[in-house]
Amino acid sequence: MPLLRTSLLRAEPAGTLQSLDELFALANAMEQEAATKYAELAEEMQRQDRADLVGVFRELAAAEREHVDSVQRWSQSRRGKLPDPTLVRWEAPETFDSSATAEIKASKLMTPYRALAMAVRNEERAFAFWSYLAAFAADSEIKAAAEAMAAEELGHVATLRKARRRAYRQEPDAIRPGEAPAERIDAGVLERRLAGRLDQLEGAFDSVQASRIRELADEARSMSGQADGFGRFPASLEQRDAETIAEALTDAYLEGAETSDSPARLETLQALAGRSIARLAWLRSLSA
Repeated sequence: MPLLRTSLLRAEPAGTLQSLDELFALANAMEQEAATKYAELAEEMQRQDRADLVGVFRELAAAEREHVDSVQRWSQSRRGKLPDPTLVRWEAPETFDSSATAEIKASKLMTPYRALAMAVRNEERAFAFWSYLAAFAADSEIKAAAEAMAAEELGHVATLRKARRRAYRQEPDAIRPGEAPAERIDAGVLERRLAGRLDQLEGAFDSVQASRIRELADEARSMSGQADGFGRFPASLEQRDAETIAEALTDAYLEGAETSDSPARLETLQALAGRSIARLAWLRSLSA
């Protein structure tokens, strides 16, 4: 999925990884940076007396410090030493959204939901970054390690989206399913509707993006068969744009996997969630 890897990033990586030591050094630096920035945001929210956001950013900082520890343990296990910061040869593309950080510091209307939405976006960029490096790695060992990093970031996306969904339910203006009687449709119907929306988008973009949109439309039709009978969505969702539909499906697959007591159903929903997260990330990059 090369276009996904590049479109989420403001610039392509300036080089390729030459060794596992370099990979661990870069991963460690990126996770350290994220932990530091979230901690700074927690301090800023403390100064602004925003207790609701202090807790969010402290938890995000703690999670990133756990990621740092994980990378360091992995480096110790594979290379017998901690990551060496001097091995970072080039600056990684920005995966932590500095403009959103500035907005959070300045905004009086920031909510936990919006803060977590930024965190989700950061992890989506990190997923794209490691996916890109894996795709262009010449060494099989480096490729496998970069793919493992991408998988880790995708797991972080799923975790944060669950937290974001919980925060959404606390939003004062949130529209919640079930508040009024409405016709309901299942995920299969919504996947097919998404495919139709994607078909309509195709002509608005250049040939490379149009090709990816066609791929996503075909994938949605394929996913619809697995999704038939799952979920209950307001029929009005069919009238929304592709990104909104994709987000509703992603949330539903994640929540379904979280609550499923059937191993087979869990496996299906986890697979659908993984594909849906990547799809949503790419669609969001179009609107950005």
